[in-house]
Amino acid sequence: MRRFALLAALVASAPALAHHGWGSYDAAKVFTITAPVEHLDWSNPHAHLRLRHQGEMWEATLAPLSRMQLRGLSEEMLKPGATVSVEGYPSTRTAREMRAERITVAGKTVELR
Repeated sequence: MRRFALLAALVASAPALAHHGWGSYDAAKVFTITAPVEHLDWSNPHAHLRLRHQGEMWEATLAPLSRMQLRGLSEEMLKPGATVSVEGYPSTRTAREMRAERITVAGKTVELR
């Protein structure tokens, strides 16, 4: 019975172990990308946008879907072609990746953290 309880605890905690922290983003280098959405990946644990910035494709990691929906941001608002302004921090590990802190679309600003 003890082994089963241990196994159940490990399986239940796997998503938390797999989740990354935010330490790999440089919070001292806040910047904004304003561009049309090129691609949207609306899936858990975080949505991702691809945006063209200074001639290069960037990926913005957004908040969990439930948080964005509770704050009034929907998948429909971020469909390809919609112009957005994403403010956030660049990754220290992955070129042209950013962690988004807030996003503005159709005149609505949503805090993502």
